[in-house]
Amino acid sequence: MLKHWPPLNALRGFEAAARLGSFHKAAEELHLTQSAISQQIRSLETYLEQPLFFRNGRSVALTDAGFDLLSTTQSLLQQLAVGIRRLEQYRKPNQLVVNTTPAFARHWLVPRLAEFNRQYPQVDLWLLTTDETPDMATQTIDIAIRDDLSAQAECSFRVLLEDCLYPACHPQLLQVRAEERITLHGEREMDWSHWQVQGGADVGQKSQGLNFSDAGLLLDAATQGLGIALVSQLLASRAQRTGLVVALTEQRVRGSNWSWLVHRDSEDDALTRTFCDWLSAALQHPEA
Repeated sequence: MLKHWPPLNALRGFEAAARLGSFHKAAEELHLTQSAISQQIRSLETYLEQPLFFRNGRSVALTDAGFDLLSTTQSLLQQLAVGIRRLEQYRKPNQLVVNTTPAFARHWLVPRLAEFNRQYPQVDLWLLTTDETPDMATQTIDIAIRDDLSAQAECSFRVLLEDCLYPACHPQLLQVRAEERITLHGEREMDWSHWQVQGGADVGQKSQGLNFSDAGLLLDAATQGLGIALVSQLLASRAQRTGLVVALTEQRVRGSNWSWLVHRDSEDDALTRTFCDWLSAALQHPEA
């Protein structure tokens, strides 16, 4: 598509001349000669095969096509400027990019970040949440912590924790008859079929109900008393401790494995080691 673009320096000269209403002022702003600005605009008009300015001696005024192009050009240049400013975030000297799932971020990691920041204020943490597993070879990510990871090239892979699942609901829902409770359904291991295949007891779950693609939203729905759900022991640890959910049975079944991928370019970095050590220790104390 780029081969159909006019020269970008000509667009910049056009925008300045149109905004300032003068080729001379545009030349001063861009530190060019007035002849250079005139040549840029002539080349642009030749490319577009239509005039962009009415010329009357030293004064110039935009044609209708010129007004149209000015709006487009200013929008393009503004987006380009914003995009270039955004690149500054990649130059932070102590930045650590951590990828995880929205559910893990919301229910486990974010509630603990204040303590992490208190201990390690020098780490400029950038938390990147995605539903899809990242490609560590093509994305700027130092560490990925997820329950859907497998080994990738140029990364160290480690299983951090074997999760388990149990049926739970808000305490107030215990006062509702089992047959009247709504069943909340998740995906993958948090689908009730997984509970049944693993030999889970009947706690009044039904095949119909409300369905959630995100484990975090499923847990949110359970903590708000919407129905009974199969929840992750890791993600629900804080909710259970604070009384937002209670287990419907003592039985537990196997859940997913929480693992990390650490890119080899970041593996020996002090910031990465700091975060990985903190994460490993925190996962061993889910009550914290």
